[in-house]
Amino acid sequence: MEEQMEVSQTIALAWKEAWSDHTFKVKIIAGSIILSSIVIGMPFFFAHIEQKHGMPINDRLLQLIPSIDVSIATFIVIWSMVALVLVRGMQDPLLFMVFFCSFILQSLSRMLTITLLPLEAPAGLIPLKDPISSLFYGGSEVFITKDHFYSGHTSLQFLIFLCLTKKTDRIFGLIATILVGCFVLIQHVHYTIDVLFAFVFTWMVYKMGKWLAAY
Repeated sequence: MEEQMEVSQTIALAWKEAWSDHTFKVKIIAGSIILSSIVIGMPFFFAHIEQKHGMPINDRLLQLIPSIDVSIATFIVIWSMVALVLVRGMQDPLLFMVFFCSFILQSLSRMLTITLLPLEAPAGLIPLKDPISSLFYGGSEVFITKDHFYSGHTSLQFLIFLCLTKKTDRIFGLIATILVGCFVLIQHVHYTIDVLFAFVFTWMVYKMGKWLAAY
C-alpha cells in the first residue's frame, strides 16, 4: 500500500512539473486542437477518398493467402495495446507527449499518402469489424475500402512499440505489431506494400514526434 502511494505521488509530481512547463502546456493544447480537427475531418476525408478511382496492385504474396475474417483477434490486440500505451503515458508525461505528437504526425502523413497514392481494394477483402475505429470513419455502418497506403493498423502498433520503454511492454508491442501486420494481410484489408511501408513511415514520424515532444 505504501509503495502504491509512493508511486502515485511520484506520477502526480511528474505531471505537476510537466504541466508547469510552458512549452509542455502549449504543445498539449495545440496538439489537442490539431487532433480534434483531424478526428472531426476524418469522416469527410475518407468519404472523399472512397469516391476516387484507385490503382489495383498485383500482389503475388496476397494471392497466396486465403482470405479469413480475423476481426475479433485484430480488435483485441489493437485496443489492448492502445490501453497499455495510454496507461504508461499517464504514468510518464514524456512518453505521453512522444506518443501524442507522433500519433498526430502519423495521422496527417497517412492522409497525405492515401491522397497521393489511391489504391483499389485488394481482391478478397473482408471488412474489418472494429466498432471503435469505425467512429473515425463515419459510423459502424461505414466501411472504407481505399485507405490502404500505408497500413494504419500496423503503423499504430509499431508506433506503440517504439514509444514504450519497459522491456516487457516492448516485447508485447513487437508481438502485437507482427500479429496485426499478418492479420490485415490474412483478411486482405491491405496490400503487402501497405504493411511494409508502415514500418518506414512510422519510424520517421516517431523520430519527428520525439523531437517535437522535447520540453
